[in-house]
Amino acid sequence: MPTRWETFPVELSGGLVSNMSRLQHGLKMPGSARVLQNFEPSIKGGYRRINGFVKYSDSIVPPYGSGVVQGSGQTGSVLIMSNIHETPVEGDMFTIAGVTGTYTIAASGVVYSSANKEATLTLTTTLDSSPADQAAITFTSGTTIIEGVFYETEADKTYALRGGALWRSSGTTWDLVNVPTYGTTLVNGAAESGTTLAVDGIASDSYIPQVGDTFTVAGVEKVYTVLSVPTIASGAGDLSIYPALASTPADNAAVTFLATTLSGGTKARFETINFDGTFKNVMVDGAHNPVVFTDTTFKTLQGSTDITGASFVTEFKDHLFFAKADLITFSSPFLEEDYTPANGAGSYRIHPSNCTGLIVFREQLINFSEEDIRKLTGTSSADFALTTITNDLGCARGDTIQEVGGDILFLGPDGVRFLGATERIGDFNLSLASRDIQDIFTAFIDPSREFCSTKIREKNQYRIFGYVPGRASTQSIGYIGTQFADQSGTAINWSETRGIQAYRAFSAYSNDTEMVIFSNASGYVYRLDSGSTFDGVDIMAYFYTPFMSVNDPQIRKTMFKINTYYDPEGVVDGLVSPKYDFSSPNKVQPTTIPFDGGSAGAVGVYGTAVYGSSFYGTIPETVSEVQGVGSFFTVSLQYQFSGGDPFILDTILLEYSTEDRK
Repeated sequence: MPTRWETFPVELSGGLVSNMSRLQHGLKMPGSARVLQNFEPSIKGGYRRINGFVKYSDSIVPPYGSGVVQGSGQTGSVLIMSNIHETPVEGDMFTIAGVTGTYTIAASGVVYSSANKEATLTLTTTLDSSPADQAAITFTSGTTIIEGVFYETEADKTYALRGGALWRSSGTTWDLVNVPTYGTTLVNGAAESGTTLAVDGIASDSYIPQVGDTFTVAGVEKVYTVLSVPTIASGAGDLSIYPALASTPADNAAVTFLATTLSGGTKARFETINFDGTFKNVMVDGAHNPVVFTDTTFKTLQGSTDITGASFVTEFKDHLFFAKADLITFSSPFLEEDYTPANGAGSYRIHPSNCTGLIVFREQLINFSEEDIRKLTGTSSADFALTTITNDLGCARGDTIQEVGGDILFLGPDGVRFLGATERIGDFNLSLASRDIQDIFTAFIDPSREFCSTKIREKNQYRIFGYVPGRASTQSIGYIGTQFADQSGTAINWSETRGIQAYRAFSAYSNDTEMVIFSNASGYVYRLDSGSTFDGVDIMAYFYTPFMSVNDPQIRKTMFKINTYYDPEGVVDGLVSPKYDFSSPNKVQPTTIPFDGGSAGAVGVYGTAVYGSSFYGTIPETVSEVQGVGSFFTVSLQYQFSGGDPFILDTILLEYSTEDRK
């Protein structure tokens, strides 16, 4: 009697699961995964190999500010530079405008003064020629991490904070943003010398030069640094400066400010406001006065010491809210520079814990701390009311808070938590969204890691990344959560990413195109979910099914064929490794089988087809058929893909025969 073949279809869904026993996993959720690396649970069904990332700009974000030569006449292998906000490192390389060659800082070759914004560098070679005073110095390498990235939809530009300076780019070079304008500042008098400079022409007595500001004086060599906050009256005052004036400036000589220092913070966060018909961006960094900037303007907020050093910022009910430790301070309505209580400004505390994040959610401002979650309701200081959502748990890391699909996800002490409204008015759902991967996610919440997150709206995705300084990018782990149903923390399917080293991340829509960017210590800003590689490095992707019993775990089966249905977007090359009976060492395991991508790589796919090498009018292969071998009680299929283009694994169909009972 001929052998009777049977089929066992497996619809791929459910994502990564690690909280079930091996047998139960295969019995109850055969279409889920025990390994799902660099795939994403797709809202279209199945598992899609993720896109990679590309450089947003081929130029690095300058690492230490807009440095210049400090004084003419320098020769030899020592160079003094100014307008530099953080300490260069031996081995860093740079060029000097007007001087031939690229120069390297020698071992132990840096003496830096943070107060003076000046560095003395010993070089490995002598200068080819004497550079001009204030000649631009351009570093081609550096070690400072990018502390914040932000994309402004109105200007279609990306901003990055690195090395004490804020930069902007439209995808080419980076331009300095943190250039203050205090009015038409001029030298006040014709006999100025030494380390004090009298100035006038400052436009406002409430917006004045700050410690660390750098400037030049027309007709006078060198760059000068403000050492203390001056007293300004009627636009005039004395600046305490370093170094001493190189020569006596003329009366009314122009004073040109170069930069406001933004060094000393660790993470920058951004918000966009429109209080007066003009879109403005606000940045806090946990160390300085908040700054407000547009594509053409820059200004520090000097209206209240309570906001100096704020770590979080958001706009709510036409007020600007800042979080500094456990103090929340808000501006007057429609006035980002006014913090006068009589005008509608105010503050409140969320003691005893410090704020770990702010987010606006359904006409409420959610205040997170490590220990609790509270909500602020109302429309103004007259009726703002702070109430508790829960005092049992809080948010461990503020940069993990994202609104996805109309609900909030954040990293709690035990995993990713879900904060969503329920049918009961004023009530909230606080379920554990990462329950399916709880054991591996608990290991992911390592105190040595920094965390950031982003969302990809068109995919209903939440992405969280762990960052460990100095760790190779190939060992950088993150998780993707795809939400398949709103207002449900249990309807989130997970997968793992490996190879995306993100310290800061941000996403926004621009003209129906979603811009997702991230940064790290490489000096580059990257565009995520773009391209087919990790900036030129092939993406290694793995999908392991659970150990499927194929109906009855006590009956032996013989494998004949493994059919994998997939949806290609270009080249698909991989391997399939069947593993029998929980990979028992006493069981002869089948050999690895090439995943037959058929003609998928030759078919012309829009956006990736190459004229002269791709075939047009051809239907791509959508099923890979490989021959099976051997007998089993349980089977897991291990798929491995190296490089190639994204594709969706949709369904697996096993063809087998039933044999005897165990």
